[in-house]
Amino acid sequence: MKLTIVVMAAALAIGCGGGSRGPSSTLQAYAGALDRGDWSAAYDLMSESFRAKVSREEFSRSMAESRAEVRETSRRLRGQSRVEMTAELRVGLGDTVRLVHEDGRWRVASNPIAFYSHASPQDALRSFVRAYRLKRWEVMLGFVPDSYREKMSVDALRKQFSDDDVASMMNMLEANLDSRIEDKGNTARMAYGDRYEVKFVREDGLWKIEDLD
Repeated sequence: MKLTIVVMAAALAIGCGGGSRGPSSTLQAYAGALDRGDWSAAYDLMSESFRAKVSREEFSRSMAESRAEVRETSRRLRGQSRVEMTAELRVGLGDTVRLVHEDGRWRVASNPIAFYSHASPQDALRSFVRAYRLKRWEVMLGFVPDSYREKMSVDALRKQFSDDDVASMMNMLEANLDSRIEDKGNTARMAYGDRYEVKFVREDGLWKIEDLD
């Protein structure tokens, strides 16, 4: 499991550097460096993981070429009077548990009972894989589109997904849960493996699995 601490100000997230600075002072120092055009000082406030991917030279060049965006970023940062500290714990199947820092204590902010969400194609896929792993065939049936429901049942799903070839496909699918999904309104697609593709469809606001291969 991986625990990631994130400091957020509105829609802007910045890695906190600068020694013992707190989140607010770090953000203000970053905004000040942007105002001065001191790209090196701004770069020093970025996280180690960011600096490992982006060189100081690349950062400075990008900032210098985007001065309007830099000014807007600084303005928005200076307008924030409240900084929210959050933590994110990755717990498998692509799931995360979000925590917030309130009154000096960390508290769980994620919905702990949303085990089988249909909210997005990615949620539907993770929920479907979770139901498969737990042999919750009746839950899996809820992710079958209406056009197929007349031909499908709990027993039919159990039989179909007990096949060894399907098990291999589901293992491959689980390994690709974070693959890019192409969303086209009420349909979506996700390629995985060498030749497979998941097709999604949204019915009455709920995302379902139309095809796995």
